Amino acid sequence: MDKKNALRAGALAAGTTLMMLMMSSPALALTRDDGDHPGTGLSVAETLGLFVAAPIVLFAVITGLVIVLDKSRKQS
Repeated sequence: MDKKNALRAGALAAGTTLMMLMMSSPALALTRDDGDHPGTGLSVAETLGLFVAAPIVLFAVITGLVIVLDKSRKQS
């Protein structure tokens, strides 16, 4: 009976995925809308700074604040 349920679940998942793929419309990324004025692209350094360095710095600042402002440690 377990094989039957597994097969049914797999078929349902596959069917759902197929229907979602068929119903999704294309992104139409090449068609510009009225008032759409994309800016210039980012350089490699700007991209790395924005999506890699900035989150790491933000994480480090938050971690530092939590460690410094932690009142659960008793200081003697």
